[in-house]
Amino acid sequence: MAAAGSTKISWRLQEFEAHTSSVSCLSLGKSSGRLLATGGEDCRVNIWAVSKANCIMSLTGSKSPVQCLQLNASEEQVVAGSQSGSIKIWDLEAAKILRTLMGHKANITSLGCHPLSTNFLASSSMDTNIKLWDVRRKGYIFRYQGHTDAVRSLAFSPDGKWLASASDDCTVKLWDLSQGKAITEFKSHSGAVNIVQFHPNEYLLASGSADRTIKLWDLEKFTMVGSLEGDTSAVRCVFFSADGSCLYSGSSDSLRVFGWEPERCFDMVSVGWGKVSDLSICNQQLIGASHHLSTVSTFVVDLHKVKQTGGAVIQDILRDDQPLAAPSEAKGAALRRSYERPTTACTAQRVKQGAEGDRHSPEGERRSASEDEGDEKVSSAEIHNADDYKEIFQPKKAISRTPPKFHEPFPAPLEDESVVGLSRKMKDIAPFSEKQQVPPIAQSTPVQRVEPTVVSCAKRAPPPAEPPTAWPPPAPSAPAPAPLSPPAPGVTKAKPHAPPAHLHQPQPPKIILSSRNEPIGLNVADFLPPSASSRPGGLSEDEALSQIKKGHDTMCVMLSSRHKNLETVRGVWARDDIKRALDTAVSMNDLAIVVDILNIINLQPLIWKLDLCTTVLPQIDKLLQSKYESYMQTGCTSLRLIMRHFWSLISDTLKATPSVGVDITREERHHKCRVCCKQLKNLSNVVKNKSSAVGRHGSAFKELQLLMAPLDDAF
Repeated sequence: MAAAGSTKISWRLQEFEAHTSSVSCLSLGKSSGRLLATGGEDCRVNIWAVSKANCIMSLTGSKSPVQCLQLNASEEQVVAGSQSGSIKIWDLEAAKILRTLMGHKANITSLGCHPLSTNFLASSSMDTNIKLWDVRRKGYIFRYQGHTDAVRSLAFSPDGKWLASASDDCTVKLWDLSQGKAITEFKSHSGAVNIVQFHPNEYLLASGSADRTIKLWDLEKFTMVGSLEGDTSAVRCVFFSADGSCLYSGSSDSLRVFGWEPERCFDMVSVGWGKVSDLSICNQQLIGASHHLSTVSTFVVDLHKVKQTGGAVIQDILRDDQPLAAPSEAKGAALRRSYERPTTACTAQRVKQGAEGDRHSPEGERRSASEDEGDEKVSSAEIHNADDYKEIFQPKKAISRTPPKFHEPFPAPLEDESVVGLSRKMKDIAPFSEKQQVPPIAQSTPVQRVEPTVVSCAKRAPPPAEPPTAWPPPAPSAPAPAPLSPPAPGVTKAKPHAPPAHLHQPQPPKIILSSRNEPIGLNVADFLPPSASSRPGGLSEDEALSQIKKGHDTMCVMLSSRHKNLETVRGVWARDDIKRALDTAVSMNDLAIVVDILNIINLQPLIWKLDLCTTVLPQIDKLLQSKYESYMQTGCTSLRLIMRHFWSLISDTLKATPSVGVDITREERHHKCRVCCKQLKNLSNVVKNKSSAVGRHGSAFKELQLLMAPLDDAF
């Protein structure tokens, strides 16, 4: 094997700049595990071969950022949903656009491709609608309604009869495609459901949630048969093994392998992939992909070294030294039914018959032939790597299309990852000579780009003429958040020796991102020698550490103060209640303390009450207009929770006719509702002003604008 001789279980395969702006979504090919599609806020879809740094093809034509992607089962088509609500379908082999579908009124949140036919796909949007499309027609053939919040994941059953949907409203719904209606609804999750996946053989469904659990549902009895716990963060991906014997769970920086009936965790692997976005399996290797800003990273887990069986249940004791016992022949068939996979023609006929009577595609959402032709002219496929394109997407006669069914495993790196990670950090502190440079992880850093417009290095300055490589220039200088990273004395002041022209920093961004490539408050120029001619080498270790330590004492004082304030709030909460605790946090005039408290109570909607809303809403106004992205995200989450759980109460109370006599309790409730309604109307104006922004900020505010639409007609 290619990985023979290595003891590594998991490793980073590659890391590369995928787009000229932030990456918003990605999709791994499930049949080969070797194809990757990425979508970005630059309105492009880029196609990559996993482990190769150069872009194969770039698909253009979208007029708004790409929000979600899906490669179909054969990996011959890619479907892209945009922020504007449009859906584009691309034929990768022909390198052209097949169809643009219009019908959603808000940005697309998830896509699903039919497993047996390339003509059918499903989509969902922030408008909470799910639509089933026949790409041969100019409108959707079914609209499924029932969710009360954004749908985050769609999955077709292996036989193509059912569609499962997972939503932020904490529910999973199962839809019958031929009947056009919901079969059942599963409600056991206590947090938003991020992902849903069918078992490859049995009538079993898995759903992963922000409540850090995976639920397993029996699709014959429509009951929950298992709740898999152990993840320390939200479950972002789930993936059944090919034979359905175990379930892989991807969460922040870790992979877990679960079994069920009885529930047990076979193994846990620390991967370090951050917020993993998609999983795939090929040749006994699990491939995971994640994105951060404009960078995409892929990781490999060697499943040969991962425990995937747990042991038989003998006298109610799990035995790890024995394989899972197979059901005996005397018991008959498997525990539950298996899918019957009909032919493609039967599938199309069944969906068509169910759709004829309920087809709903308003005339305003249809497109004429001339519009389609115009869209095809605007949309184009730019092939940047002709050799890879021909190898993967243009099969020759009598040769099966590549990527082939069987691949050599990705080799594990021989060097210790910690050494490579240290070398990368040191490269940011002082430039190395060519002889001193440590080789990167297997093809993790692109050496050259076929097309600079696809994978832009605009953020990085061009390298000098003499050295073959150049370290990247510093990130834009920005003020640090007051509670976390105050500007360190002496770190950001001007230096007597000005840095080179290519190190001049741009203006600070309006929004300080919650995730950054470089820490705020550190200037890379501080770690360079004053003059390249007088000091050709890098800084010594003591000099580098002294630069890093600048402001350390101030930071410790700030963090200690913040910890003391949080302990005070915690004491009030334990002694009184959450309302008094939040009032205490507000009285400290430190928005960071309020954010910390809100991040806790946002996960527990049951403890919210109306009087808590009167305290939180004024703080949300400050958070939404903050320059810190993390503050805005917390404010959006709190506002979404209030609208979802309290707006109906506020509206009904204010619309109710006055009661006869004196009712002090009712008067107090009426006053609180009136105060909340006034504050919500003010916030509605803030949300409308910010919903025009492009990118993930605009998406969050557009979702809130839809949720707050009833305020326009209120009182």
